[in-house]
Amino acid sequence: MLEAKTAKILSPIAKGNGAYIVHKNIESLLCGYKVEGYSPLLTLFPASLFSIGRKFKASIIHTTPDYACFHKRKGVPLVTTFHNYVLDDYMRPYSSFLQKIHYQTDLKWFTKMSVRFADEITAVSKFTADLSKRELGLRKDIRVIYNGVDEAVFRPIKKNWTKKKKIKVLFSGNLTTRKGAHWLLPILEKLPSNISIMYTSGLRGAGELANHSRFLNVGKVPYAEMPELYRSADMLLSPTVREGLPLAVMEAMACGLPVIATNCSSLPELIEDGEGGFLCGLGDVDDFADKISLLAGDYQLRKEMGEYNREKVEREFTLGRMISEYQQLFAKVLQRG
Repeated sequence: MLEAKTAKILSPIAKGNGAYIVHKNIESLLCGYKVEGYSPLLTLFPASLFSIGRKFKASIIHTTPDYACFHKRKGVPLVTTFHNYVLDDYMRPYSSFLQKIHYQTDLKWFTKMSVRFADEITAVSKFTADLSKRELGLRKDIRVIYNGVDEAVFRPIKKNWTKKKKIKVLFSGNLTTRKGAHWLLPILEKLPSNISIMYTSGLRGAGELANHSRFLNVGKVPYAEMPELYRSADMLLSPTVREGLPLAVMEAMACGLPVIATNCSSLPELIEDGEGGFLCGLGDVDDFADKISLLAGDYQLRKEMGEYNREKVEREFTLGRMISEYQQLFAKVLQRG
C-alpha cells in the first residue's frame, strides 16, 4: 500500500455508484484513507449526514460535492471530486420530475456551498471539470485526475480471434435513460440474428428490459466477477447520455474489448473513434446498429481495437497513476497547513 505520511483521510460517500467504487479503490491502496459508505436514502434527510464518520479523527475530508457541505469540519481541509455533473439544462429531458426539482433547488445549493468550502476541487475528466466550472461560475481551479482501473485484475485473456457464429454485446450499467437503456431494444431489433445483448442491472441491481430472445439479463454482478463478464463478451455497448468518466468503459478497454459509445461528454477522452471502437450520435439507433454489425463481422478489427484499448489503459488510465495523483494532492493540502 502507498502511504499518505501520517494523514488520516476520511471519505464519507453514498454507496451504489461509480464514485463509491473509485473511492474504495483509493482506500485499498492508500494507507490512512478510510471510506465511510452510507445508504443514498440518507440524502433524503441531509441533516443526518452530519454524524457520518465523526468518530474518525480526519486530517482531510475527501468526498463528492453534492453533499460535501454536510461533511465539512472546522479546521479540517475539504477536497471534493466531481465524478459527474447532471444539474444543467441539457440533462433535464433525461431526469424524472422529482429529479428536475431536486437538481435545480436544494442539490444545486448544496453543491455551490460545497465548492465554496472546498480547499481543493478535482474532476475525473476534462469535460466534467469544464462543465462544472462553467455551470457553477467557479473561479477556483479544478484539477483533473482521471479515474484509474486495476490493469492487473481487468486484463484480457487469450481468445480464439476467428470468425464466430454467435456474437455477444455487453451493456454494463444501471437501466436508466441516462445510460441509454431505452435504446437497447431498438438497437437489438436492427441487428442480425446472430448478435445478442447481455446486460447487467447495474450497481443498483434493479430493473429488467423487455422480454426478447436475444436479451440476456445477467443481473447484479459482484464487482469481483466483472472481469470475467467483460472477457466473455465480444464488445461493449454504451449508448449513454452523459458520463463523468465511466468505469465500465475503462474496465472493458483494460480487458481488451472494442467499445461502441455515444459521442458525448467525456467519452472522446477515452475512446478514439476508429481506433479503439466507434463513437455514435446521441440516440442514433441506426448508427449504433451499423457499427455493432461491422465489428461483429470483422474479428480482426475487434482484435486490433481491443489491443489498442488495452495499450491506452496501460499508458493513461492505470489505478497506480490515479492513486499517485491523489497522494500528491493530499500531501499538498497537508503541507499548506
